[in-house]
Amino acid sequence: MAKDYKPEDIMFPDQKIVSSEIVSEMKTSYIDYAMSVIITRALPDVRDGLKPVHRRILYAMHEAGMTPNKPYKKSARIVGEVLGKYHPHGDSSVYDATVRLAQDFSTRYPLVDGHGNFGSIEGDGAAAMRYTEARLEKFAQEVYLKDLDKTVNFIPNYDETEKEPEVLPVRVPNLLINGAEGIAVGMSTSIPPHNLGEVVDAVRAYIDDPEISTQQLMEYMPGPDFPTGGIIANKSELPVIYETGAGKIKLRGKLEVELGKRKADKDKLVITEIPYTMIGAGINKFLVDIADLVESKKLTDVVDISNQSNKEGIRIVLELRKDADIEKIKNILYKKTKFEDTFGVNMLAIAGGRPETLNLKGILRNFLDFQYGNTKRKYNVLLQKETDKKEVQEGLITACDCIDLIIAILRGSKNLKDAKACLTAGDVSNIRFKAPGFEEDARKLHFTERQASAILEMRLYKLIGLEILALEKEHKETLRRIAEYKKILGSREEMNRVIKDDLAAIKEEFSVPRRTLIEDGPEAVYDESAVQVQEVVFVLDRFGYCKLLDKSTYERNQETVDTEQVHVIRCLNTDKICLFAASGSLYQIKAMDVPAGKLRDKGVPIENLSKYDGTKDSIVYLTCAQDLKGATLVFATKMAMVKQVPAEEFETNNRMVAATKLQDGDQVVSILPVEGQEEVVLQTTSGVFLRFPLEEISVLKKASRGVRGIKLAKNEELEKLYLIGDNPVIDYKGKEVHMNRLKIAKRDGKGSKVRL
Repeated sequence: MAKDYKPEDIMFPDQKIVSSEIVSEMKTSYIDYAMSVIITRALPDVRDGLKPVHRRILYAMHEAGMTPNKPYKKSARIVGEVLGKYHPHGDSSVYDATVRLAQDFSTRYPLVDGHGNFGSIEGDGAAAMRYTEARLEKFAQEVYLKDLDKTVNFIPNYDETEKEPEVLPVRVPNLLINGAEGIAVGMSTSIPPHNLGEVVDAVRAYIDDPEISTQQLMEYMPGPDFPTGGIIANKSELPVIYETGAGKIKLRGKLEVELGKRKADKDKLVITEIPYTMIGAGINKFLVDIADLVESKKLTDVVDISNQSNKEGIRIVLELRKDADIEKIKNILYKKTKFEDTFGVNMLAIAGGRPETLNLKGILRNFLDFQYGNTKRKYNVLLQKETDKKEVQEGLITACDCIDLIIAILRGSKNLKDAKACLTAGDVSNIRFKAPGFEEDARKLHFTERQASAILEMRLYKLIGLEILALEKEHKETLRRIAEYKKILGSREEMNRVIKDDLAAIKEEFSVPRRTLIEDGPEAVYDESAVQVQEVVFVLDRFGYCKLLDKSTYERNQETVDTEQVHVIRCLNTDKICLFAASGSLYQIKAMDVPAGKLRDKGVPIENLSKYDGTKDSIVYLTCAQDLKGATLVFATKMAMVKQVPAEEFETNNRMVAATKLQDGDQVVSILPVEGQEEVVLQTTSGVFLRFPLEEISVLKKASRGVRGIKLAKNEELEKLYLIGDNPVIDYKGKEVHMNRLKIAKRDGKGSKVRL
């Protein structure tokens, strides 16, 4: 029989059990996790402007010798190096980051030189890592990884088997040049890219005057410079964004007009640059949106669309009708598509070990503090190296002046140890001089350990006259460098000069012209009411596909349409379609957004035009906004809650609103407009009918649940509501029910079953 143990009997000699509240433990664990994501994965460091995965990719490639002057290496090898040594977070995350660093349409200044299929601006993915190759770009090698061993701290990797740099010694403000995007726990960063030459000029100006204003800095760096070009259309709002570190940039694409060369040729509107936010799947969505605008007759001046983009750049061609209104087309594209979009700026980065929203001057200040530290460490290392070299050079020069004594010591020594002891301390006790006169001079020697080692390792050819002259010349150069390094380290002015000269050299070699135009573009204006008003017919079939038919098409085929379509609504092309769903929501769709079609066209899913989801919801009532004006709607739910609601309650510009309030588990089963009827009939799932005056149903707001219409038995629900009008006969289970023969009762009664 198993023995029962009490908690106090269970002992762990080398462990201690600590009681902890689960709520407190979860809070602590979540905060630790959140900070881990923020610091080590999602946000860039303000010093080098890189997220950990990008930093590790560049360092791993550098360590593996994948430099610009070496052959390309398989991307799979790069991913393996990064995963195995520095970043154990999944191969797809590493490869995706590598691909992005190589895409000139994603990264303003690519840091990886990709060879093979690295995707396209239209959203085509890169080939598998086993097929592509890569190496470092010269820009990355020279500007991001130079002097790696002289400047930054190295920390243990995840399993403490390797060392990796805490940050890379990036010599330009990468946070501004290439920007950054990332989502952490409860925060995100979105920093646009900028032009290298302009950023360098801004940094140099900030060095000269740390009190310079943001407005003055913008004279050197006027705004972002996106890899896809395009237009920034809100120039006047940029100073506030740079001052606060947050805001919205209005982006627009660029287009050109190409006139037909011959009389028969149509004029063309050619889109050559797109907003940065459109890259990827956004281009195809843009083409679909234009096609929908053409089909819905909003872009009547466009007769054809073609995407002629290739690796050379974007070229989307719109063929125009004769005498087309170009400005109107532009405004429609800006208003109705992503040809005008916003880039949300939130300049959040890790500064001093914690996330911080930085303005332009804050980014520059942190970058320069980083550069001062790196420059100081670099020149301290160089100074120490030259000081050591000076020591050796002085020892060799002195040895050349007394070379006969040195040779006598070497000839008289039994071993290297004795010779070294004589050179460093003048110890001649173990030296047997073969010629007199050297012993007294040998006692006076006091070379350093480093000098003695260099003398003993010196080759005889160094005694040639020219070699001695070269040594003396090198010594003078070493003294000059020592003086220069001390001057730099001892003066902030000199350090500023060095940083500025370095930035100027980088600008000279790597700067490229600006791509993005910055202006205060006029607000796009598109008045839908100016569209020619036409009568149309909205139709929706049982599969959820909808379209607009023109009035004449419908009238010619009315019988067919009414038979085949579930919902047929006559309306104007400027009207809105109102869809009341069982969930209690009202969805509104602009008739103009519904594509026009022919009789046998399939149409588009209504889910594509609204937030309505046919898989989770169902349509109870469908009408147009014009028909709702002045009307009153009667609502009924399956839990027998009823109410009357004036239609003005539903006058809104929102695409989705709550049309009624429901209890948990309840849903709308009937919505009917009141058209002069005075009585209402409720029908339950068990065939119980209740007839009572309509006036007994209260007129309420849309946010109310209503009043109970009928008392339901157990497991019984309200199935339908009827308003008794001119035709009070309904079909119930294949039998006719004359509702005007039902006994008139009071609301909230039990009702009665009818005989079939």
